[in-house]
Amino acid sequence: MPSIKCSVTECSYNKEVECFAPMIQVARDGNLSNAQNSDNTKCETFKPKG
Repeated sequence: MPSIKCSVTECSYNKEVECFAPMIQVARDGNLSNAQNSDNTKCETFKPKG
């Protein structure tokens, strides 16, 4: 998988501002039927550090 930068340091897959999840899932944010920019999306792969 290519290098994926991530600034969400609260995620357990984040190591030194890089994502190490085995796969990435991104979805539209909320009830949107159409994303216009990155603010309209969210990372479904997020897993809080525990």
